Amino acid sequence: MEANGENIKKYPVGIQTFKELIEGGYVYIDKTPYIKMLIDEGKYYFLARPRRFGKSLLLSTIESFYSGEKTLFKGLALAPYIDERNPNPVLHLDLNNGSYSSVSDLHYVLDMNLKEWEKKYGIIAVSDMLSLRFGEVIKAIFNTTGRKVVILVDEYDKPMLSTVHKRELADDFRDILKSFYSNLKTMDRYIEFAMLSGVAKFSKVSIFSDLNNLRDISFEDKFSAICGITNDEIERYFSEGVEHLSYRLGLSETELREEIRNKYDGYHFSSNSEDIYNPFSLMSLFAKMKFGNYWAESGTPSFLSRMIQNGNISIRDLAPATIDADELSMSGILSNNPIEVLYQTGYLTIKRYDEEYNEYCLDYPNEEVKDSFFRYLLKSFIGEEKYNKGLSVQDFAKELRGGQPEKFVNRLNSLFAGLGYSEKDNYESRFQDALYLLFTLLGTYARVEERTSDGRIDLFVESNSYIYIFECKVNSDSTTAMEQIKEKQYWLPYINGNKKIFLIGINYDSKIRRINDYIIEEVK
Repeated sequence: MEANGENIKKYPVGIQTFKELIEGGYVYIDKTPYIKMLIDEGKYYFLARPRRFGKSLLLSTIESFYSGEKTLFKGLALAPYIDERNPNPVLHLDLNNGSYSSVSDLHYVLDMNLKEWEKKYGIIAVSDMLSLRFGEVIKAIFNTTGRKVVILVDEYDKPMLSTVHKRELADDFRDILKSFYSNLKTMDRYIEFAMLSGVAKFSKVSIFSDLNNLRDISFEDKFSAICGITNDEIERYFSEGVEHLSYRLGLSETELREEIRNKYDGYHFSSNSEDIYNPFSLMSLFAKMKFGNYWAESGTPSFLSRMIQNGNISIRDLAPATIDADELSMSGILSNNPIEVLYQTGYLTIKRYDEEYNEYCLDYPNEEVKDSFFRYLLKSFIGEEKYNKGLSVQDFAKELRGGQPEKFVNRLNSLFAGLGYSEKDNYESRFQDALYLLFTLLGTYARVEERTSDGRIDLFVESNSYIYIFECKVNSDSTTAMEQIKEKQYWLPYINGNKKIFLIGINYDSKIRRINDYIIEEVK
């Protein structure tokens, strides 16, 4: 190891093309044994995984294999099976880069790809209908080359994901794509292999209702690690990075591995899935040699906040959550259930499977996801501008650490002045949700516990020098809140310690949407 702990290996961040990754000398985790299984076991596949989880790289690797690019696979498991003399023609449709605000946008993207294929293979379009042209392209390529066609579709659901809050437009996109993809069945005799990837399971989306030949591997145990990184792969491919990063951060390798596990591990995609690390975050960690919320910072779908705030579910009920395994496997991005959508988009994952009841227990996969998601929701509750101008979690934490409960409560009041107004709003629920978000995020800086769950928010916070016991009421009064603290004597277990103890009773008035009174007492 070099004395300064600098990296020697190159870690691919954002590189989704197999050829570029291999020729650039980047670390590549050999996922080609999974591709061999796909080829041996079938012909048509669908895979759902969250964004930034390696789906595009997987499809690009399959494309290079069928294109006969044998030199790229040197030393990889799939190398002996490549036919470089008789490659298959590959049609790779990537819907991830388009902007889909109207039907014409989707038409443009599909038409552009069809024109590219028609030009490459000298095909004259015989119809203006996109679905008919696609079928003719597949058939004509087979007739021209004598080789069956490979079809790869990356982020097939991006148009609908972009317009999930515009149901009518999403339905139009669904109908267009359903007709377009129907060729995967009608042109079967000309197709060698086909795979579609996306965020959402397809069944309820109805695009593939006629495509019963597609095998969904999204919940299959043996394909659970086809995307993402396992513990064994960390040992095999990242030992050098772990050594360098532990040196730089002054941690033992054991301590560092535990920190990495807490931050980026925790994904499971089937009932007996291996532990899966987020690949984008892990690559970013070793490329930059520091921890960060990399996956979440790369983008959070805005519709998630709208769905949660407009729904009838409390943030506190999102996780842990129990859901029927069949229901989850059949859900789609157009589902009205936020728990299903949070799973599809990677904010929740499978933590446990109950075989007797055929149920999954879902929860946040790791610290990165939970922390980033809660920060995003808190900003959406109070407004990003106000959050960035002094209502950040760090500001609250500094006041609690500094023994300044009055400043903390006043800042809390400013936070609730930022909540939006609507006749449909349940302010008691929103008040409790916002408190829950804030205090959960404060857990990064102090020990936080939610003590009750019977309609109130009752919180305990402990920093290095102080203990705070909160009782928060809605449409009541702070005296009642304080009386409850004293009646329950919440502070007794901590009275013999060397920390100052503050009792704080708060009342929130939903009519004026503010904390209208509070009491702070120090235990003597």
